[in-house]
Amino acid sequence: MDRIKMTIPELHHGKKIREFLKDQMKLSSRLIKRSAMDGRIHVNGSRVRLDYILREGDEIDVLLEADEVQHIDPEDIPIEVIFEDASMLVLSKDPGMVVHPTKSYQSGTLANAAIHHFRSKGEPTIVRLVSRLDMDTSGLIILAKNQFIHSRMSDLMQEDKVDKWYLAVVKGEFPDDVERIDLPIFRDPDGPYQRVIDERGQRSITEVSVLERANGCSLLRLKLLTGRTHQIRVHLSHLGYPVLGDTLYGTASELISRQALHAHELMFSHPMTGERLDLKAPLKHDMAELLKKLGFQTQA
Repeated sequence: MDRIKMTIPELHHGKKIREFLKDQMKLSSRLIKRSAMDGRIHVNGSRVRLDYILREGDEIDVLLEADEVQHIDPEDIPIEVIFEDASMLVLSKDPGMVVHPTKSYQSGTLANAAIHHFRSKGEPTIVRLVSRLDMDTSGLIILAKNQFIHSRMSDLMQEDKVDKWYLAVVKGEFPDDVERIDLPIFRDPDGPYQRVIDERGQRSITEVSVLERANGCSLLRLKLLTGRTHQIRVHLSHLGYPVLGDTLYGTASELISRQALHAHELMFSHPMTGERLDLKAPLKHDMAELLKKLGFQTQA
């Protein structure tokens, strides 16, 4: 989807186009302003200013794609596509992969792979991350293909209209009666990355269900009701059930070389079509092997 078209009904006759685009078409103020400056807003085939007064029957056409530059080199790195259309790309990220280039990781990132994927299909889009994952957490991650979809998906995330479930293997037999963890998370002032449970922090809520127990470990299904940094790892570690292999909030494991945490499922309404999407990413090989080693019967 590279443009939005709409015919103005009688209800919106007399409104300024700026108000209509923001209130009815749900475009962000930033996108509206930039589209107007670039000459990408047209009514009845002609470019208009943002103070244009709409008339019943007017045909609005907003071109969403703009010439954008992003200094990320395309790299032919295999990616697992879970869902893709003209609006978005949903991938299942491998463990050990950084999402976006940094000073320490300037290549080999998911963004490098995504740019290559887009260019191989002849799409000029840049990388717009709707969600992120830690380097050693695997699973589902959303990329928007234009600024409008990025804005709408970000709104859905802020409004808690994107349901997110994770799978985790933790040390210990997690109790069945703990179904909801509601503990505030605060950034530790003495550490550059670590978070702690502290009343000064933001309210953080995680729902938990036990899928199976085996050999002193538990396989959990967790739903994020808030999206704090390291939320699942901090909550579980604080309760005494650290994610297996989590060296930041627990200890290393001989059974797996990273934290056994996987973004397994996303459920949300498509921002353009309204279709209800239920997207699932199978466990990566290392976590699937971990379940076998520990004797779990569940194979997600």
